[in-house]
Amino acid sequence: MQAEVLNNHDIKVLITGASRGIGLSIATLFKEYGYSVITPTRSELDLSDVGSVRNYVSLHTNDISILINNAGINPLQGILDITYEDYMEVFQTNLFSVLELIKWCVPFWQKKLNGHVINISSIWGSISKPKRLLYGATKSALNNITKNLALELGEYNVLVNAIAPGFINTELTRLNNSFAELEKIKQQIPLKRLAEPLEVAKLAFFLGTQNSFITGQTIHIDGGYICQ
Repeated sequence: MQAEVLNNHDIKVLITGASRGIGLSIATLFKEYGYSVITPTRSELDLSDVGSVRNYVSLHTNDISILINNAGINPLQGILDITYEDYMEVFQTNLFSVLELIKWCVPFWQKKLNGHVINISSIWGSISKPKRLLYGATKSALNNITKNLALELGEYNVLVNAIAPGFINTELTRLNNSFAELEKIKQQIPLKRLAEPLEVAKLAFFLGTQNSFITGQTIHIDGGYICQ
């Protein structure tokens, strides 16, 4: 195990949005297995600001083997409440920044003939719910981008996949839903519970370290919620 940890330390993993919830759990798991994990703070990499994204990639050496695009924002707004500025912020954070980071990594992967992209999507990219218009639109687009890039980058042995979590037991889920609402949601999930962040992290870890032939897929981890 010690030899494995030493070898893993040479493999760099960039994870966005790793300060809490799913991202923190993913980062913790990779660190436990000895990977070199990079988790930029918002002051270092503000995904809502295209200038910040471009500045970050210009200042850092590109030797990322595993890119996990986890950061995202989910403003709960109806169509009449959404402004043009809202459109731009959500799409820049959830989608455009993802493309910029992937584009930055591609030359290294082409030389190495290996790489992994894991996009954290959402069930709201496949199904809908009121006030998820912008969030759902970006996640639906992210799922399509995942398929497209799997085709484009396959010749370089770059595997591109998305994970679409359902209701996860995170601070954000509890913030957006009351206790009574969460209890009702649990009854709508075939497994009758929320997922824990670690369950999503384990899937991300598999896709980034053990997967060798799954690509272009959006894998739902939702306890069967969208099957109804």
